[in-house]
Amino acid sequence: MISIALTGIGELTTNDPELGTLRDAAVVIDQGRVAWVGPTRNAPSAQFMLPVGGAAVVPGFVDSHAHLVFAGDRAAEFAARMAGEPYTGGGIRTTVAATRAASDDVLRDTVLRLCREALWQGTTTIEIKSGYGLSVADEERSLRIAREFSEETTFLGAHVVPEGADADAYTALVCGEMLDAAAPHARWVDVFCERGAFDADRSEAVLRAGIARGLGARIHANQLGPGPGVRLAVALGAASADHCTHLSTSDIDALSTSDTVATLLPGAEFATRSPYPDARALLDAGATVALATDCNPGTSYTTSMLLCIALAVREMRMTPAEALVAATLGGAKALRRTDIGHLGIGARADLVVLDAPSSLHLAYRPGVPLVKAVVRGGELAWQR
Repeated sequence: MISIALTGIGELTTNDPELGTLRDAAVVIDQGRVAWVGPTRNAPSAQFMLPVGGAAVVPGFVDSHAHLVFAGDRAAEFAARMAGEPYTGGGIRTTVAATRAASDDVLRDTVLRLCREALWQGTTTIEIKSGYGLSVADEERSLRIAREFSEETTFLGAHVVPEGADADAYTALVCGEMLDAAAPHARWVDVFCERGAFDADRSEAVLRAGIARGLGARIHANQLGPGPGVRLAVALGAASADHCTHLSTSDIDALSTSDTVATLLPGAEFATRSPYPDARALLDAGATVALATDCNPGTSYTTSMLLCIALAVREMRMTPAEALVAATLGGAKALRRTDIGHLGIGARADLVVLDAPSSLHLAYRPGVPLVKAVVRGGELAWQR
């Protein structure tokens, strides 16, 4: 790998407590890592010099919650919901049927398309869940395919109970034979702890089984209403409690005194006309917050972290700076990664060059293609 120096950066957001935000800055990349950061005038030479002409540069976005392995879409469901029909979670079964019927190549093409979309919008790390197979064979192949595109793969066999199945019997299958097949392809275990899906006891059983197999825990929590998900996440030391739409004061207190990240998914509220999470309350209490897309065909069919940043600022009372941190460093913490989400010395060289002078434009100019170039692992991964 050649060394690269990005120079003439108008505003460099590092998310590093010592480096902070720099003006007229440069970043030197060597062997895929950040080797030097400082003023352009002091930049050491590199094999390839890349002047960016005053553009802003930010860390690559970390999308820590996405459901990319599926077939078909649910556009008709979206249209019906926009006409006033409530979402109850039943639509997942529609995608399960389509996914089971699809070939490996069809599923692989969908993941590839969505990963490319995400990259073009500045996402350099993306987590990919299973959860639309709900059988031993289909969950295993979903994760096997996902692993071709990301090392951050999550076993979500406990998405919903398949139609006609007994909840206890299915939970036992998830904790046993299905987990055995899925674990070699997964880093994480997840469960949809919600009414109409898995209650607290079944959710705990699934997470404990995954933890016993060496997987990290994360959880869909408190999306459709108040519930035990956040408290369970904290009690089990889960890396992330995701959605967090309906939180009590005790839920917020629990998150603020733990290392469990509150991952907020504003694309889901946008697509379902649901109340947005109270990010302001979480941040003011000292909780760590991440933003992610929740990309899925039913309730948040977007790969755009740019959209999530804009929604977080407009609808969830986050400042632009807070939203950017949540979409980068927050996502890294939700994946318990220290090598991404920032541009400190030694970090993986994942960064985004914006067609803008400041990161404020991410929220200030919603819907505009502001990503000019993406560097991932020290290599130019995309350029407009």
